[in-house]
Amino acid sequence: MNTNRNASVVPARAAWSSVIREGETLTITDLHGNQAVDFLAYDAHDTAVRYSAPDTIHAQGGIFLTTGSVLLSNEHTALMTVTEDEVGRHDTVGGACSKESNTLRYGHHTWSQHACVDNFLAEGARYGLGKRDLVSNINWYMNVPVEQNGTLGIVDGISAPGLRLTLRADRDVLVLVSNCPQINNPCNGFDPTAVRMTITGAAG
Repeated sequence: MNTNRNASVVPARAAWSSVIREGETLTITDLHGNQAVDFLAYDAHDTAVRYSAPDTIHAQGGIFLTTGSVLLSNEHTALMTVTEDEVGRHDTVGGACSKESNTLRYGHHTWSQHACVDNFLAEGARYGLGKRDLVSNINWYMNVPVEQNGTLGIVDGISAPGLRLTLRADRDVLVLVSNCPQINNPCNGFDPTAVRMTITGAAG
């Protein structure tokens, strides 16, 4: 029988983290729609083993994640698997916003704005992680199309209020989340909102 051992609402712009034990699932619910959720995963017992975008993209033969996608580590081993996805496509290449990238893209007046890298650093510090431990992240719900000339876009999301995705932990994993605070492009509809994280125990 599956049981929820933890459910929490992550406020707009906030960070969240948890260890998801092997066999448990993590469900991310986009409560209000069009909210990007930046995401990193590490082996909970050896954080040098962490999510690898190149390994994941190469193994599945595409840059978008959906049901059946396996998040691979830098050792090409499974960390988590997407078991349910009500949206259909999630980004692996758009990266996390930072004070530096905001300044470059949108102007020096954005320097003081909170960013996903700030969230990752603050939350990761609780587990002894620092800047060198940050890698290319997943952006759940974020819509980053690739044009024919290779240009990436960040455009209006394809999610809607209440849509969910669920990941199964294929080993004990540490998950870091930044509920993206970006207000300079459409990834959050220019209005960051809350999401819900629900951890469900393994089937017994």
